[in-house]
Amino acid sequence: MPRILGVDIPKDKRIDVSLRYLYGIGAVTSALILKEAGIDPAKRAKELSEDEVSRITAVIQKGYRAEGDLRREISQNIKRLMDIGSYRGLRHKKSLPVRGQRTKTNARTRKGPRKNVGVIKAAEAAPKKAPASAAKK
Repeated sequence: MPRILGVDIPKDKRIDVSLRYLYGIGAVTSALILKEAGIDPAKRAKELSEDEVSRITAVIQKGYRAEGDLRREISQNIKRLMDIGSYRGLRHKKSLPVRGQRTKTNARTRKGPRKNVGVIKAAEAAPKKAPASAAKK
């Protein structure tokens, strides 16, 4: 498996599809990178030579933000919003949808599983008493 920017890309797929496994690189960006590196997009990832892999890596590092740098930048942007106390930052802190979606229903992905309120199970409500014969011994 070729490694690009610390990520193993799938070797049996075309290189234009394999590059999409890198965070921040999609279909259009992948095609631009391969064009700039001078590599045929129809080539399989396992057919790439070390020189071609290094050319792809050099192009990505030179002109694009991907993987660790992009993740770090996005997390810093979110942290900045939380620090200045903006509305979006508060929504991030509370783990609620940030972009104006409704929360009365839906939003379960962001909020997590439902938390039951006021539901008491019958077994927990009345604690079990020991039989009278066991208490005498």
